[in-house]
Amino acid sequence: MIQQKQISDKQVVIEAGRRVVDLEARALLGLSFSIGDSFAEAVEIILRTKGRVVVTGMGKSGHIAGKIAATLASTGTPSFFVHPAELAHGDFGMLTEEDTVIAISNSGETNEVTSILVPIKRRGINLIGITSNNSSTLAEYSDLTLLLGVSEEACPLNLAPTVSTTATLALGDALAVALMEEKKFTKEDFAKFHPGGNLGKQLIKVIDVMRQGKELIPLVQAEDNYPKVLDEISSKKLGFTCVTDESGRLIGLITDGDLRRAQLKFGPNTYQKTAAEIMNVNPQVISKAALASEALRVMEEKRISSLIILSDENKPLGVLDLKDLLKVGIC
Repeated sequence: MIQQKQISDKQVVIEAGRRVVDLEARALLGLSFSIGDSFAEAVEIILRTKGRVVVTGMGKSGHIAGKIAATLASTGTPSFFVHPAELAHGDFGMLTEEDTVIAISNSGETNEVTSILVPIKRRGINLIGITSNNSSTLAEYSDLTLLLGVSEEACPLNLAPTVSTTATLALGDALAVALMEEKKFTKEDFAKFHPGGNLGKQLIKVIDVMRQGKELIPLVQAEDNYPKVLDEISSKKLGFTCVTDESGRLIGLITDGDLRRAQLKFGPNTYQKTAAEIMNVNPQVISKAALASEALRVMEEKRISSLIILSDENKPLGVLDLKDLLKVGIC
């Protein structure tokens, strides 16, 4: 059985938490004011990189380096993390002269990091250092140094990386976002790098999930009679059919409900009526460029289960059923 322990003084614990957050907030504010020409130069170096951005760091800085590499990779800058000790023992084969290395060490003197600096420079690889020590070995060997300006950790022993890792993380995010803006990175680009999970689902377009092709889109022409309309709705199993003119442009829609209403209105003469006489002339449509999530919103607002996707020429390009959205997790 785990022995339950109680804190000695609740207020002391609260103050400790506040002190840490305050120290980190002040560090971030100071970092914000320090971002200048060197930051812009770092972005320029990365933009010119023909290979990949390789991020490295030891210990807690290594964890932050991994996150920075992941953020860069997911926002349009090819990047990966490599452990500095592994670099020194064979993983230099992962690097090319067209890469840029971002090396992280708050002190700038971490042994595993400093041991790889000479081999990096010998191969002519761009090196960006992130450190708080402008006189450090890392700063000396770097083509460009980004200074964190952290002089105190939140740890009461001033040893455990806390403020420095928070500042490094923020600086990495700043680089990634600045690169996104320079590359004009769009939602569509973002979707390519996030095909799974909620992020990817939010960015799926209608054109990616719609049903297309004559064998799947229910279509009749304006002059087709009631039996033809009934057969098309029954065979495509969507509960409706598009109605087009001679050039193939959409002019209306006929649903199961429209067929029943036609029977009530025309009685025995229903089977002689054309699609043009039965159709609803205000069908719900959506652009092929619309997001699937927007299609779901329209379906919910209009209380319908299907939408027609039109081409630029106002011709039925595809159809989207609620079940299609459910299949890709948009619900």
